[in-house]
Amino acid sequence: MHIHILGICGTFMGGIALLARELGHQVTGCDANVYPPMSTQLEQAGIKLFEGFATEQFEIEPDIVVIGNALSRGNPAVEYVLDKGLRYTSGPQWLAEHVLQDRWVLAVAGTHGKTSTASLLAWILEFNNIQPGFLIGGIPGNFGMSARLGGSPFFVVEADEYDTAFFDKRSKFVHYHPRTLIINNLEFDHADIFTDLDAIQTQFHHLVRTVPGNGLIIKPQADPAVDEVMARGCWTATESFGNDGNWQAKLVKSDGSQFEVIINDSNQAIVNWNMLGEHNVNNALAAIAAARHVGVTIDNSCESLSEFAGIKRRMEVRAVVSDITVYDDFAHHPTAIETTISGLRNKVGEQRIIAILEPRSNTMRMGVHANTLAASLDQADMVYMYQPSDLEWSLGDVVKQIDATAYLMDNTAAIIESVAEQATPGDHILVMSNGGFDNLHEKLISRLQLRHEQKDTQATK
Repeated sequence: MHIHILGICGTFMGGIALLARELGHQVTGCDANVYPPMSTQLEQAGIKLFEGFATEQFEIEPDIVVIGNALSRGNPAVEYVLDKGLRYTSGPQWLAEHVLQDRWVLAVAGTHGKTSTASLLAWILEFNNIQPGFLIGGIPGNFGMSARLGGSPFFVVEADEYDTAFFDKRSKFVHYHPRTLIINNLEFDHADIFTDLDAIQTQFHHLVRTVPGNGLIIKPQADPAVDEVMARGCWTATESFGNDGNWQAKLVKSDGSQFEVIINDSNQAIVNWNMLGEHNVNNALAAIAAARHVGVTIDNSCESLSEFAGIKRRMEVRAVVSDITVYDDFAHHPTAIETTISGLRNKVGEQRIIAILEPRSNTMRMGVHANTLAASLDQADMVYMYQPSDLEWSLGDVVKQIDATAYLMDNTAAIIESVAEQATPGDHILVMSNGGFDNLHEKLISRLQLRHEQKDTQATK
């Protein structure tokens, strides 16, 4: 079967493409923004990509078109599909019908931490010879891919609450029918889709309704928004994590790199790993709880975490130049920004943190987080805020509220030059964006390397 995917380079749709290819289908696709790591994955899988949405890509008519949720009416490719009466579906619906049917689905939902927790869970199962399938909105370092079919009935899926498609406004996750469900947390986000938190909670309760009575829901012990969802009705056993929950962690090291796992007040095992921050400790607790539901012992889960290799674009160290470390992170919501910087602060102590932020998400572009953004950056020593030309509101007031030295710039080249000039050995440069950010990471690394070489040349004169 020839499957053509509109919006193929998004993390979710790219994963759909990889699964379809592994099932033996001919897969092609198109997108407007093509950048690594997804584009690299697709090319390596032998998937032909078309740049843009011109109708010429349908010269060879596919058997079915899978339409991503980023596409809407008025898009040339969408209009062509409708006008020609081509068979079409959504990514979540295709996944449910062709991959998830008759499998034990372990879904990870929540506003923050979905990619990290799903990656942790998939790795725990893999380490313990379960060979899970998975579809994750990132690339776990242990696998080098964002999706695969796997060799067992178990399938881990990152369960996003964003809408399914222009013709299906339900959240993606209602299609997945998990037997094991993790809800990490719940805050207002996706203001372009949801009018308020209550609207998001309604979708989460639709998800809760799909979990069978003999399944398991793993949730935070103290999250009022999640508790309100559960109060609407729950027909499934639950376990909680966090302070006073069934699953707790006792930090051995303040940066979260070593902690003890406690279940129902009984000490179980120690985790030594390379991840940072209390948020990642909670992600690990949830993953350990989910793995136990499918038969993995706590000891074995904790052992596997010591070999967890992280996720691309989640506090990923891109380079160290002259003792200056450059990180890439996907954080784009104030809560995620704050927890990311906090985890790094606990690791590096008094060393300087230079934060560079692109406010790229739709919710950020709408100004929803204008009142909380400045505080989320408090633990950085220096902040560079990028003002895109198409942002409808000014970040000037936010920059004025930041306690650290802060700059507002509308040019990535200027940011690179300024950061390269300011950075000194021992600094940590944290770049945060949920997009390509004009390839700022690599350009900055190249500029730092050039500066280092120039200094070495001057020193030898």
